[in-house]
Amino acid sequence: MPVEEFVAGWISGALGLVLGHPFDTVKVRLQTQTTYQGIIDCMVKTYRHESLLGFFKGMSFPIASIAVVNSVLFGVYSNTLLALTTTSHQERWAQPPSYTHVFIAGCTGGFVQAYCLAPFDLIKVRLQNQTEPRARPGSPPPRYRGPVHCAVSICREDGPWGLFRGAWALTLRDTPTLGIYFVTYEWLCRQSTPDRQNPGAATVLVAGGFAGIASWAVATPLDVIKSRMQMGGLKHRVYRGVLDCMVSSARQEGLGVFFRGLTINSARAFPVNAVTFLTYEYLLSSWG
Repeated sequence: MPVEEFVAGWISGALGLVLGHPFDTVKVRLQTQTTYQGIIDCMVKTYRHESLLGFFKGMSFPIASIAVVNSVLFGVYSNTLLALTTTSHQERWAQPPSYTHVFIAGCTGGFVQAYCLAPFDLIKVRLQNQTEPRARPGSPPPRYRGPVHCAVSICREDGPWGLFRGAWALTLRDTPTLGIYFVTYEWLCRQSTPDRQNPGAATVLVAGGFAGIASWAVATPLDVIKSRMQMGGLKHRVYRGVLDCMVSSARQEGLGVFFRGLTINSARAFPVNAVTFLTYEYLLSSWG
């Protein structure tokens, strides 16, 4: 099994994570809290109450963990495609795989990624939802002092399986979405590149960016459900499952709740995925 795709996925994922984390913090808060009137209001309140550092809450843990999960996605995707087509990454533009194979490989990568990602994503979301400013004398401390304390607290309160709260919603979100993600990227690259030639940097940037937007347009409703289930129990909001969360959210806040965060997701998706794909393709071509 080639390991280059895993390494390239980790590096490209880490770069994309740093670029997109402030947007992700705003998105998570909009999806799980009702105290904000919109994106700008959330950004202004976060900055006033927590300073610029408030946008980067929970980032240190993803750099060491979720970026690794990104390597699982790209590594499983590329190796699944290799098993289906017997064509290496370096030969893939000269002998392009069918879109069916690309979709299957993307879904496989998304499924495997979801269960690797679930505990890390849960901790990230919990830390991002802590709106307390940095510790000051006399002020109450935040619920979690950091990622390790968050993980230990969840295990103590809910047992080890508590770290997988929302994992089923995450799996439903990522499995088909990442199939669409890679198909969109492949299709856009092929439309903009002469046959049997590698796409240029500009093509990769644009294709990666629009692939990110397309995938988040599909993923956002389940992303809302996933985030709410991950916060379950902290704000007296406990759901019995994915369907119960969907029904309860729709009854209380209307169908529009499922598209909360779509604008910020799209704004984040383009630059993050453009940089991710460009870095990934560059590393593999330079190593090849």
